[in-house]
Amino acid sequence: MSHVEPSVSGRQLAALLPDLTGLRPAYRHLSEAISALVLDGRVALHARLPAERELAAALGVSRPTVTSAYDLLRTHGYARSRQGSGTWTALPKETAPRRVTRALPAPDTAIDLARAAPGLPHQVLDDALAAVAPALARHSRTPGYDPFGLPELRATIAERYTRRGLPTRPEQILVTSGAQHALTLVLGLLAAPGDRVMVENPSYPNALDAIRRAHLRTVAVPVSDDGWDVEIIESALRQAVPHLAFLIPEFHNPTGLLMPDEARGRVLSAAHRAGTWLVVDETLADLALDVPAPAPFACRAAPDEASRVITVGSMSKSHWGGLRIGWLRASAQLVTELAAQRIATDLGGSVLDQLLAQVLLDRAAALLPAQLERLRARRAALAEALTEHFPRWTWRLPPGGLALWVDLGEPVAAELAERALAFGVRIEGGGLFAADPGVFGNRLRIPYTLPAEVLREAVQRMASAVAAGPAPARRRTRWIA
Repeated sequence: MSHVEPSVSGRQLAALLPDLTGLRPAYRHLSEAISALVLDGRVALHARLPAERELAAALGVSRPTVTSAYDLLRTHGYARSRQGSGTWTALPKETAPRRVTRALPAPDTAIDLARAAPGLPHQVLDDALAAVAPALARHSRTPGYDPFGLPELRATIAERYTRRGLPTRPEQILVTSGAQHALTLVLGLLAAPGDRVMVENPSYPNALDAIRRAHLRTVAVPVSDDGWDVEIIESALRQAVPHLAFLIPEFHNPTGLLMPDEARGRVLSAAHRAGTWLVVDETLADLALDVPAPAPFACRAAPDEASRVITVGSMSKSHWGGLRIGWLRASAQLVTELAAQRIATDLGGSVLDQLLAQVLLDRAAALLPAQLERLRARRAALAEALTEHFPRWTWRLPPGGLALWVDLGEPVAAELAERALAFGVRIEGGGLFAADPGVFGNRLRIPYTLPAEVLREAVQRMASAVAAGPAPARRRTRWIA
């Protein structure tokens, strides 16, 4: 016997709802009233709600009011949608730990501006999958474990560094499950609780979290709209003598800035004098939009400086985060020690993902120009929409990378993020990127990785959120990439 799920008509629901006359904003009161009915059991769980047009007619309100109310219900977890089947009541999921929910995808109804990561065109993926089938068949006859990474992929990555001006041997490459995995391995091997780590402020939140989880003490150096203050970096290295330094010199996340060559040389020399390991994240290095692609940071290192430079890379920002393929470049001896450390938690990466990564890297010269052109067009669309709707906001167009670092002119970013969530836009305030608490409350990182029309819609929703007034304070999950 088939199961029949309940439904609620517009007339039935209207009879249970309060009079919305004079209540502003009406969509928020409507959303709260419906969620209260669900919690009270007066509207059944997993019941189909009336169509937006039907409920709007029954209540005598506009259809956008009902649309916004349903969006808010979905955002808060009191409703879910099925493609072509309507909207159904639900209850929020409160059981997943916050560190996990930060990384979960946004609901279908929300535009996700919290994660700066491009998608992979399906035809590119289809072609790559077809290309790896023979190699995968050969590997299927082996155990499939390799803590160093597949030899052919290590050779491809090494050759890529060599081509960019940094001679590299395959034994200097360790393939990891993303750049974050590479950083975690380095912290686990080279740092002990209480050690100092120099970080940029702002910086990539997940890297900052990894450093904090390792119980390391951060020494923050500023990255302003004008870039890195090398004198401050030199002073921090000389006075604090940090054991490690984590830097993103290539289209820095979140500012998009590119560290000048002269500054790189000075940082390398200062780190060498302090005996500090440099962990250089070049995940965004391929995404040069207005300047030539930069040479690897370690190219500037003298022979005696190079042994303490660890370079981290990834497929996540230039191709697709779903591959979970990253790598690090270091001395062959250090790579061996890191691979031994890896075995305790991860015997090796996915063979299929590594083979796909190799195909995509081999084809990068053909694929990357189209990717960069898409990003330029999307960056222009985002900047145009922001100028139209928020003429007082300011930013510097970055020469590369994936996001704008926007100055709102006042410390309202966290409040705006809450308002935007109610309008179906997920975004995080600049405070999440801060090495020190309480700063960057006037900043938003706004990625331009989504299609232009989606970015314009997101900015329009944010403008509506600002016009609607403040949202009620509440706890919510947060994530970033």
